[in-house]
Amino acid sequence: MALKSTIYKASLQIADMDRGYYADHALTIARHPSETDERMMVRVLAFALNASESMVFAKGLSDEDEPALWQKDLTGAIEKWIEVGQPDDRRLMKACGRSPVVLVYSYGSASAIWWKQIAGKLERARNLSVLQVPVEASTQLAALAQRTMQLQCTIQDGQVWLGDGESVAQIELTTLKLATGQR
Repeated sequence: MALKSTIYKASLQIADMDRGYYADHALTIARHPSETDERMMVRVLAFALNASESMVFAKGLSDEDEPALWQKDLTGAIEKWIEVGQPDDRRLMKACGRSPVVLVYSYGSASAIWWKQIAGKLERARNLSVLQVPVEASTQLAALAQRTMQLQCTIQDGQVWLGDGESVAQIELTTLKLATGQR
């Protein structure tokens, strides 16, 4: 019998001064049995950094044809495809063909090695951006994981603070690859 996902609930308040986006989101997060707290919380971070009314958690680990998160327009066309972790180059090139914007939030101690091995294969992916979450930050994020969470996220001048009122993870992402035309 297959193990079922564990459901986490988060109330997420976002104040993104860089984008001028201020909103509260009630998130239901299905954590796959093989997923760690660290990966789940990096997904929450990716949501906060790209939040919109149409951004949702996709099946991700449960379905290889879906990313960790995505945003679709009213017709169902994919507008933004977001991966978390270290996906392979074939998966990313396929995503770049399906979505005008593809983002990867890489994390963990093997992140730099993964990028060194894969970077050359992704040079022609003009709509791909790859961002790295520092190891210390992803560890701090993992410590915030609880079945029910009240989270606040502030984004200003490229700095991110994500906390629960008691602990705060300060995150400064490293850009490994920027999509053509992005800044």
